[in-house]
This record gives sequence, structure tokens and C-alpha cells, in this order.
Amino acid sequence: MDKIAIVILNYNGRNFLEKFLPSVIAHSESYPIYVADSASKDDSVAWTRAHYPSVRLIELPQNRGYAGGYNAALGQIEAEYYVLLNSDVEVTANWLAPMVQFLDTHPNVGACQPKLLAYHDKTQFEYAGAAGGFMDWLGFPYCRGRIFDHCETDKGQYDTPMPIFWASGACLFIRGHLFHELGGFDEDFFAHMEEIDLCWRLHTGGHEIYCLPQSTVYHVGGGTLPPSNPFKTYLNYRNSLAMLYKNLPSKNRFGIIFWRLVVDGISAIRFIPKGEWANIWAIIRAHFAFYGWIGRNLSQKREKIIREIGQPKEAHSLPIAPKSVIWGYFVKGQKTFDSFSRP
Repeated sequence: MDKIAIVILNYNGRNFLEKFLPSVIAHSESYPIYVADSASKDDSVAWTRAHYPSVRLIELPQNRGYAGGYNAALGQIEAEYYVLLNSDVEVTANWLAPMVQFLDTHPNVGACQPKLLAYHDKTQFEYAGAAGGFMDWLGFPYCRGRIFDHCETDKGQYDTPMPIFWASGACLFIRGHLFHELGGFDEDFFAHMEEIDLCWRLHTGGHEIYCLPQSTVYHVGGGTLPPSNPFKTYLNYRNSLAMLYKNLPSKNRFGIIFWRLVVDGISAIRFIPKGEWANIWAIIRAHFAFYGWIGRNLSQKREKIIREIGQPKEAHSLPIAPKSVIWGYFVKGQKTFDSFSRP
């Protein structure tokens, strides 16, 4: 079994592989690198095989999204630590050592992430993880260094290692045995929110998650779906509701989901001035898909979590903000992590 397996999930991303795979190879410290290809229609596989024969290729028969793709790929790899790395990430020298050393010396930590900065402006935190992910009481995610679309400039203000609620799927370090014991990603999610859902199960199982800013990577972001894509809107709203249903404590689950549904409806209003009717319809579709999931399999998934991992923990015992990030951002103008975190 390998100490580390670096696994890059690819779908029609030959341009990203050509641009960023060299940095991964240069700074991988001879650890094995896998490219798991989700039945790409471009020449990703042939190009990788021709130019980087040392990279181990896993050819998946179909595109099952981020969740299903990684589940299938990691089912074929044995390693103490998995590094799930987006194809549009540039790594840096010494990005691995701090992460591995921390996991080696902190057995209670199940997963961690480095500091994610924007590839196109390396002074800015990157949307999909920044310096670690958090969540408010309604299930809205935000980051240390990014709240909604506002990304802060990195001035070293978040260079302290810190326990977080979720680690970014753009560059996720996770113990191999825990990934499999917890059931991996929820494949019904397809993409978006699946890493937060998995991290929530890590917390339920008594494990911690950290951001270690001593390691830095640069992420392009939006390489698969741009921010305004209605399908991305649909996945985010649907999957967020499903995640809440699966992981919240029983006593306040339905109350929180009710208010989340109300806030979702209000949030759709922001698309009206822009004439983005497809995004409004995506939110409506997401809600009805969630209702259908309740009757189909969400209850069974929740019961399995309780049976095999443990009872969901109360929010006050987790890195979950007791405040609303929407209220803080749009009403109080709190656009930085520090300003929102203050009482």
C-alpha cells in the first residue's frame, strides 16, 4: 500500500492536464500520480499516456460526476492518504510535506486542505475553499477568506492552522480507510456539496478537519461549470437540502430545513433583475427533486449514518456558525471572515 496517492479526476480536461500536470509531477516527491478519466471525449487519455507514461491511468467507462468518479477510482487504489486534486490546480514546492506531517502526527484529524489561492490572481483567495470551509446554521457554506462571491486578498491574515467544518474538494487530503469506512461520496449528488457532506460524516464519526496554510496551491476554478450555469445552481440547491436532511440532529432538522426552503425562495429573487429565468427554474426544480429524494432514499441514508457512524452532533459542538451568513453579508455588510466571526 502506498503512503500517498495523488488522484486527478479528469473529464475532457486535456488542456488543464497539459498546463498543470507538470507541476504536480515536479512536486509529487515520487508519490504515485493517478489520472482517473471519466470517459472523456477529447484525447486526454492518449495525450497523458504519450507524454507522461509514469502517470497511472484509470479509465472509467462513463462520466459519473465528481462523486461517482472518485468513488470508482479510489475503489481501485490502496493508500494511507488520498489526495483528491482538481485538474485545474497548480501545486507548489513543498505542498505535500506539511500536510503529510500533520496527518502523521494528528491521528484525530481525518481530512485537511491547503490554502487555496486564485490562479489568475495569486494575491486573492480562491472561491472553492480559500483558507478552509465553514457553514452557518442554515447550511450555507462560506470560507475563511471568501464569503459568497467576495474573495479577500491574502495578507497572511489566515496563515494559522485551524480546525474547519469542511475541506475543499479541489485539493482534499483524506485518510484512505476513513473514506471507505464512511461510504465515500454520495453519488446521487453527482457534483457540488459532496465534499461537505462527507466532511459532516467525518465530524459525526468524531474526526477533526483542518486547513494548513503552510501548504499553498493555485486553483483556476469554474473549469467544469461556470458560476452562472443553471445546472450548477440546481446541484447546489438540491444537494445542500439533501445534506441537511441526512446530517442534522433530529430535534431541529425540520425547522432548519423549513427556514432554508423559505430563504431559498427569497434568494431566487436576485436572478429576476438579470432576467436569469433558467436559474430561477433550477431552484424550483431543485426543491422538487429534494422532495422526491425524501420519499426515495434520503431517510435510508440518514438511518445508515446513525447506525454505522453515530448520532448527528449538535451544531454548537461543530464549526457551524450560529448566525446567518446571508444576514451578515447582505444586511450588515460583513464581507470578510473576521468581520462575520466577531460577536
